[in-house]
Amino acid sequence: MLSQFESYPFEKLRTLLSHSTPPQDSEIFTLTIGEPQFPTPQNIIESLQHNAPLLNKYPKSSGESYLKDAQLSFIKQRYKISLTQEQIIPTFGTREVLFNFPQFYLYGKANPTIAYPNPFYQIYEGAALASKAKVIYMNLTKENDFTPHLTESQLKEVDIVILNSPNNPTGKAMDMPSLIQWVENALRYDFVILSDECYSEIYSNSPPPSILEASIQANNKNFKNIIVLNSISKRSCAPGLRSGFVAGDSEILKAYNLYRTYLGCALPLPLQKAAATAWQDMQSPESSRKIYAKNLALAQEILGQWFLDRDCKIYPYTFYVWLEVGDDEAFCKFAYEKCGVLTLPGSYLGRENQGRGYVRIALVYDNDTTQKALLKLKEALTLYKKLYKTLDKKEQE
Repeated sequence: MLSQFESYPFEKLRTLLSHSTPPQDSEIFTLTIGEPQFPTPQNIIESLQHNAPLLNKYPKSSGESYLKDAQLSFIKQRYKISLTQEQIIPTFGTREVLFNFPQFYLYGKANPTIAYPNPFYQIYEGAALASKAKVIYMNLTKENDFTPHLTESQLKEVDIVILNSPNNPTGKAMDMPSLIQWVENALRYDFVILSDECYSEIYSNSPPPSILEASIQANNKNFKNIIVLNSISKRSCAPGLRSGFVAGDSEILKAYNLYRTYLGCALPLPLQKAAATAWQDMQSPESSRKIYAKNLALAQEILGQWFLDRDCKIYPYTFYVWLEVGDDEAFCKFAYEKCGVLTLPGSYLGRENQGRGYVRIALVYDNDTTQKALLKLKEALTLYKKLYKTLDKKEQE
């Protein structure tokens, strides 16, 4: 079983660059990991410090009511949707849910099947392996505008569909009609949608829609077969706080809540207090969102045209840019060795050659640092393009 689990992309990158060195006296720009590089808001830190004495108490697996209320308030303000406490469970981030929910839901099914985007966040693959489920890849390509799709026969077969919008790594967000269609398909073919919306608060101008909103518009007001996940890691610059939620179909969540009592994933009470502060704070996330929006604008301005004159299509969501470069591993080595810029090969994020030829860059720094990094990346792209053309010319001769 363990041999089936692949190394995480960052471990593969360390292996790739194990014999590489950046230029001497060069500033290193790490654009590989989606970890916000801004300070956690002070109100969250103060709440954590003030409530540290609560460590002498056991937390509830189902989450404290004040944290649920804070998360429900966020959903109400963000989506104008009122959920009940039975329709939400505070979680230890969202990674644990992405991994264990499929194991919970698929347990006992004779031939479980799960579908998810490809390329993808690798925990999806881990969940499928742990569930012993067949996988259907929903390939994201420039030809389909990085949009997930299943055929009718696949819709009839699948038990769980994981959607990720806005998407990591491509940055693409699905529009409301597409999400409504997914809700209708989930009802018609009776499968569960697990909607990973952890990047919902990172956008340039207009916020992306949620499948909760799409469910209401599809007249699925009880959110049957619809489960949504979100987290404060990105929006509140607090990935170490490990606060997320899973919300939607109350019948499924009732059984899942019982299952979770055996997992030991309850969030310590001081963290729940700090998380409640974070979920209620609508101002601090807006400040960081504007920085990310400016970073995306800088990427569009600086990168423009690149390798082999491909157009630079940067979506106004997430803090990722999905950059087509040719040989992704070769470019990553080249950019690091020549310019001190670390990027992540797209082939490490996909299977069956999906993602190959792309690199993912994470724009998680302040605007000035991001601008410097993008200029260095442009330099690497320019040098690499020149090298490619030289090699191509020699091959033709």
